Amino acid sequence: MGSVCESEPHVFCTVVNISVHLMHPWTKLREFCLTEQDVGQLRIVLFGPVGAGKSSFINSVNNAFLGRVTSKALVASGAGTSFTTTYKTHKIGHGRLPFVFNDVMGLEEGGSAGILNEDLISGLEGHIKENYKFNPISPLSNGNSYYNPSPAMGDKVHCVVNVIPADKISMVTDEVINKLRSVRNKASDLGIPQVVVMTMIDKACPEVDRDLQNIYRSKKIKQKVSPMVLGVPMNCILPVKNYHEEISVDMKMDLLILSALTQIVHFADDYVASLYER
Repeated sequence: MGSVCESEPHVFCTVVNISVHLMHPWTKLREFCLTEQDVGQLRIVLFGPVGAGKSSFINSVNNAFLGRVTSKALVASGAGTSFTTTYKTHKIGHGRLPFVFNDVMGLEEGGSAGILNEDLISGLEGHIKENYKFNPISPLSNGNSYYNPSPAMGDKVHCVVNVIPADKISMVTDEVINKLRSVRNKASDLGIPQVVVMTMIDKACPEVDRDLQNIYRSKKIKQKVSPMVLGVPMNCILPVKNYHEEISVDMKMDLLILSALTQIVHFADDYVASLYER
């Protein structure tokens, strides 16, 4: 394999073995039922640096379920500033599945750019209403028409997904990393499960670009991940290649995407079940 991606099996133990996976990857997710039906839906929030691939991940999940390329979440061609500006709920598979995504404004440097940590925390607690337009200078406050003072269980976030681009990890600034940690610390205080979805793995390793199955033994990917773990165990780091230039679906991409989604959904469901147990 060479020095770029030397043999090292089980780098990411949560990813299924593509070569022996015979069942359609979406079968179990299509049949998934909430442990606690009263919650209505599991809410998953994606946050991370501008251009990390948050909206593209939502589209990629939808592509995998529908078997075709979709554009549920609008994606910018460039990544200078955050393209997502409003708090919007995205349903998957035409809304027939009991989980939804919320994409938020990207994290940026400076006090007047990108989403504020206060708004991210309000989102975790379920205080942000649909279509709220993020203000990078002033956070949402009680009394605003988009502030939900009494969130139901289904309004709150049940899993936090930190989206990090594998090819640009070294370019993520200390300021953005500190913002990531601040939100992660709040999520930890609330007991909300957290994962890292690592995008753009094909751009980070030539051998993975050649064949996605090489992700299992890519030392280069593993080396890039280690400094950015941010306290997340290795089995909570989920590598994917988002749909970007493709005009049709690809089974290898879908398997990685849906393997990551399976982990996320089960973590969220376990969290909600633990809340009801209390």
